[in-house]
Amino acid sequence: MVEIIAGEKGKGKTKYLLDKVNNDVAHATGNIVYLDKSQKHMHELTNKVRLINVSDYPIANSDEFIGFICGIVSQDYDLQEMYLDSFLTIANVQDDQLVHIIEKLDVISEKYGVKFVLSVSRNEADLPESAKAKVLISL
Repeated sequence: MVEIIAGEKGKGKTKYLLDKVNNDVAHATGNIVYLDKSQKHMHELTNKVRLINVSDYPIANSDEFIGFICGIVSQDYDLQEMYLDSFLTIANVQDDQLVHIIEKLDVISEKYGVKFVLSVSRNEADLPESAKAKVLISL
């Protein structure tokens, strides 16, 4: 399953995502990973959540990002959820690639049972139709 938290920059998506991951970890039976563009929120996450700073890795495009995600999934059979803050930035998503990358995340999610929650800096109205159906909250 892929869920999207949509809204323009500065609307509170990261705060909502951090609150959600910290609440969800109490009910999680598996591991949770939080991907971000920096270490900035490390102290806001419970220590049961693994924070990965994506900018530490040489990811140049969205296909390489999907490979990075697959590497994380392949190394952790207990992985239950992944939270991706600043999704468009960390995944190097161009406007015409959003549907394609979400479809790939859906395939990974179904095959390996990992839930993805994406923070997307766009208004819900500006998302493609297939992505609008995945919006958890629009801020």
